[in-house]
Amino acid sequence: MSAPKTTKPYPNSFERKLVIECFRRNYMEMKKDILYLCICTVVCLLQSSCISQPVDSVEMFVTTADRTKDFAYAIIPFSDVASVEDNVPVVVIDSAVRYQQIDGFGAAITGSAAYNLMRMTPDERSAFLYETFSSNMKMGYSYVRISIGCSDFSLSEYTCCDEEGIENFALTDEETEYVIPVMREILSINPSVKIMGSPWTCPRWMKIENLENKKHFNSWTGGHLNPLYYNDYAAYFVKWIKAFEEAGIPIYAITPQNEPLNRGNSASLFMGWKEQSDFVGKALGPAIKAAGMRTKIYIFDHNYDYDKIEDQKSYPVRIYENENASSYVAGAAYHNYSGDREELNRIHDAYPDKELVFTETSIGTWNDGRNLEKRLMRDMREIGLGTVNNWCRGVIVWNLMLDNERGPNREGGCRTCYGAVDIDKSDYSTIIRNSHYYVIGHLSSVVKPGAYRIASGGHKADGLVYGAFVNPDKSYAFVALNDAAEERSFFVSDGECIFQCVLPPRSVASCRWNRKNI
Repeated sequence: MSAPKTTKPYPNSFERKLVIECFRRNYMEMKKDILYLCICTVVCLLQSSCISQPVDSVEMFVTTADRTKDFAYAIIPFSDVASVEDNVPVVVIDSAVRYQQIDGFGAAITGSAAYNLMRMTPDERSAFLYETFSSNMKMGYSYVRISIGCSDFSLSEYTCCDEEGIENFALTDEETEYVIPVMREILSINPSVKIMGSPWTCPRWMKIENLENKKHFNSWTGGHLNPLYYNDYAAYFVKWIKAFEEAGIPIYAITPQNEPLNRGNSASLFMGWKEQSDFVGKALGPAIKAAGMRTKIYIFDHNYDYDKIEDQKSYPVRIYENENASSYVAGAAYHNYSGDREELNRIHDAYPDKELVFTETSIGTWNDGRNLEKRLMRDMREIGLGTVNNWCRGVIVWNLMLDNERGPNREGGCRTCYGAVDIDKSDYSTIIRNSHYYVIGHLSSVVKPGAYRIASGGHKADGLVYGAFVNPDKSYAFVALNDAAEERSFFVSDGECIFQCVLPPRSVASCRWNRKNI
């Protein structure tokens, strides 16, 4: 029997770094207009060897909690079905049983994240963004969340219309000097990245103290949106979407308000379910439709337990019950700062035709966020596989990049948060990759936008959690977590192909392979 054909092997991490370093040393002295060409050359070289793999095999990425394997790449051969004994543990995946379609996985490009990225040298920033966003190299992040106006991780408090009158709308320096340049670079790497926008506050001139006394409320923190300004605020969204699209940044989705039940953030606005229902149904939805936009609206955008506010429980369901408002709504967005992710299943069961997305989570000093030994296992279980296996189409973590002093940050915002990665502000070069970076990367590297989650089951073991997917190109993806102190070995079968999956103790693995009969 002749040996199976193979293509050019995937370079290991040392070889890849060597290629990039050689080019980096050469182009650091070149003019700026040559820089992009050099980076493209590196990408082409890497793509020519990265995309292909031996025939009849599985691509596999592995990260261990102790970092002995750091997104390590391996090629796993298929096994001979006849040689697999009947009593071995097997996970069976079934593409005939499909659940939700996948939009993507990613992180937030806040003002702070964009500021840190722009402080890097152009070559090092480009290398990091390629590693993170390229669909042909490593991580393949495919979703980004940005703020509409400021967030608690912006360089200052602001909106895009601080002077009274919607005719005074304009983008600010934070967008034009930081967020937009970074987003353009990301889209040049991966044009299919989806972008979601969320406001932390409306302009202060639109705020009132409460819906009863309707007194003007001139504060960035708290207050309510004055119903008299519903149409102006809807126009604000439309203008913001158009401004970003004119800058070459299409907006896939928006939420009407980040954390609408949080009155205490440095920039915030309380918007109970009835207010949001009225705003979406009477103003925001009609305005987006009248503008001919296809931007999706996801409601809520807050915690699983509705911040324990009794009359706000089942927030999305209350809005879905309003037929007019519901007609403009794609689904609901959730965070996990409090409550249980089982709420995702409950909301899906109530309205299975509505979508679910997970839009924010953070690590920080309060949860030992830089301790990969502790965080990788929990975050993959709760945030990665935990949300996707509970009907979420997308998963987005908070700041992609903060500095080593958890900033830039502002008083009243989070001063204890870490980023998915943290960069040393003494050189804006040295990067620490934290659990959220790996959680998203292990999903986005093998599960591509347009994929479907499919059935998987059979083998069970303590600490073993997994999910399976079929991609638009008909390749399969399998993502697994082993939270046990010992190695887990089992087979994975798609009904045609079978391979052995060996997971080191306390590790995460991602696999992707082509179906035989396609």
